Amino acid sequence: MARPRPRPRRSGAYEDPAASLAAAAELLAVLHARGQDAVKPAVSPSQLRALLAVEGAEGINLRTLSDVLGSRPPSVTRLCDRLEAMGLLVRSPRPSSRREVELRLTPRGRALLDERRAIRIGELSAVLGRMAPDAVDALIAGLTAFREAAAQSYPADGPPVATDPSAAAAAAGSGTESSSASSPARVPDSA
Repeated sequence: MARPRPRPRRSGAYEDPAASLAAAAELLAVLHARGQDAVKPAVSPSQLRALLAVEGAEGINLRTLSDVLGSRPPSVTRLCDRLEAMGLLVRSPRPSSRREVELRLTPRGRALLDERRAIRIGELSAVLGRMAPDAVDALIAGLTAFREAAAQSYPADGPPVATDPSAAAAAAGSGTESSSASSPARVPDSA
């Protein structure tokens, strides 16, 4: 087994890269939440995660959604009941197996996710616009390298990813492509 390469010493604020990354992730969470209260209907973080999972794997069934969210099936059923009542999600029998239910976003559900993304992109763009172009390039290179290193730490189905394509673009390559219905993405809490 290959031994990890020693890291060059860093000075000052860069002494602990993990702490710097954690601080940046906290700031991203704050930026992510800005303006989201204006989006109607308001959805909880768990409802948002469910919508993102369904978007990333259109036609997903309840059992798979339970696995993706890490929740018990009865809880996910109640969650889907609420999303369906809000007009964001529709459940229907799977054509190949009438006993199995598949989940799909409604146009209203898609519009809600699009509006949330537009707000998030605006917040991130404002910050990136205050950075020097070479700093933005360095950020993109660093995030790309981080994503590649993180991908090596996960099993074949890959790291937990947002199914939000704008998150990957806005974070300059920190996400991965959304998965197909046969291999849905695991959705992070902050999606």
